[in-house]
Amino acid sequence: MSISHLDLMQESGQTDSLDRGWSISFAGCGFMGVYYIGVAACLFQRCPELVHRAARLYGSSAGALLAAILTVSDTPQLGPLHPDFNLMQHVHNFLVRTLPVDAYVHASGRLFISVTRVPDRKNQLLSEFNSNEELIQALICSCFVPFYCGIFPPKYRGVRYVDGAVSDNLPRCDQKKTITISPYAGESDICPQLQYTSQVLVLQQVLAEICQNGFVDALRFLQENGEMFLLSWFCCKVPHYGTQNVPSHPYI
Repeated sequence: MSISHLDLMQESGQTDSLDRGWSISFAGCGFMGVYYIGVAACLFQRCPELVHRAARLYGSSAGALLAAILTVSDTPQLGPLHPDFNLMQHVHNFLVRTLPVDAYVHASGRLFISVTRVPDRKNQLLSEFNSNEELIQALICSCFVPFYCGIFPPKYRGVRYVDGAVSDNLPRCDQKKTITISPYAGESDICPQLQYTSQVLVLQQVLAEICQNGFVDALRFLQENGEMFLLSWFCCKVPHYGTQNVPSHPYI
């Protein structure tokens, strides 16, 4: 799926500058989540309204973590997506410590977390939360890789769930007004042009390059779609930056 200029104009009505009609979806990716650090750095530096005004943010597995952070925070801290973290050990404490006390209020109805129901292996999007603990449990369920993260899957409201990527790795990717983001090469709106091999992911220099490529790929998306996108929805422009001048962002 790719968002064309024509799609953006037709679906936004062209005159509705504050139409919150688009969504953003983050694919599951495990420790390739370092790519999302670069994407987030670019979007918040060049076009923060693309995130702030999105009607819905979808995410699966590690993508759900980033979607949650972007949903409830104006200045996201992306520590748990760094490959040095043991996600299942650190994510709960990190979220308890950093989420606003009313995070679940902001997330309900806007954040959609992809999980896989254990009894029937069906996908489910969790979007209603009565407390921060429920929100955190939903995120842990979406990131739980069986056997790698433990033997017994976590529960959300009494039902056991595992990694959302098992059943739906890129939620709502079939909707034209959903901007899809993935660290894997393919047809997502923001993605690498070349695929990385798993053998080299342990190299720190390569991880830094993946992070930088996330920034560059997001910038490319804004360059190719941003002017029409912003004119039709925000009534402002994204300046054109050459990728050779992209600065090293603060997360590397």
